[in-house]
Amino acid sequence: MDFGRLLTAMVTPFDDNLDVDYGRLDALIEHLIGSGTTTLVVSGTTGESPTLTHDEKIALFKHVVEKAAGRVKVVAGTSSNDTRASVELSQEAEAAGVDGLLLVVPYYNKPSQEGMYQHFKAIADGVKIPCILYNIPGRTGVNMTSETTLRLAEIDNIVATKESSGDFNQISEIVAASPAGFKVYSGDDYLTLPMLAVGAYGIVSVASHVVGDEMSQMIGAFVEGRVEEAAVLHAKLLPVFQGLFLATNPTLVKAMLNQNGVEVGGVRLPLVEAAPELIEEVGKRLNKIKG
Repeated sequence: MDFGRLLTAMVTPFDDNLDVDYGRLDALIEHLIGSGTTTLVVSGTTGESPTLTHDEKIALFKHVVEKAAGRVKVVAGTSSNDTRASVELSQEAEAAGVDGLLLVVPYYNKPSQEGMYQHFKAIADGVKIPCILYNIPGRTGVNMTSETTLRLAEIDNIVATKESSGDFNQISEIVAASPAGFKVYSGDDYLTLPMLAVGAYGIVSVASHVVGDEMSQMIGAFVEGRVEEAAVLHAKLLPVFQGLFLATNPTLVKAMLNQNGVEVGGVRLPLVEAAPELIEEVGKRLNKIKG
């Protein structure tokens, strides 16, 4: 299954009471589909998965599948640091009709490489749909090595990895030695073009909430061989890519959506709203691109 090149790690819209707001969710889905997103990733870190309940996650999966109606793919974030619970949630997500799963490296309990392998194998064995690995050592506290990723890539329904290690030796090793059809996605917006240059396929993006059209243009230019044009677009977008992470994600991307007429509400504790001066700064950077 091809999830396309621009996957969006979708924020979860909340109402004024910080309950999931399905009206706002519908509007966000239309906004993302209209600006180049090829797959919606539901209940990832950007979707504030740590503060979503189990029932909220299942309801979100079902709703997004229904609303997307086959126009784009839907991927559910279902992995945690509890393997048994991850398998159960993954099976429920599959039953809800999602097209694939995003599986983050277990966090906090710092598993060994063998523990990571067995965790992901257990989830993949428990479902029939495609699985995308997700390595983000800055949040999980551990790095999944290229050797472990390549070992997991041999499992039939593990079809891709989202690499947020920033380690180009590791990324290049995975690209060079992975089986035919296995795809590598950047997990960092600012590394989209550099990772494409070493053989990655696309990006699981945060910035696509607000610069999706421009990111589609950049990726398209690179894929079509217009490398200088892609580099110019990368340089233009870089201040926004960097700005959105001046505070803990997704506080600033939610603020930018709200400012630009796509209401998504606030963030749940323990996250808090970004400082006004940061919101103003990122707004200025975004306006330079949109102006």
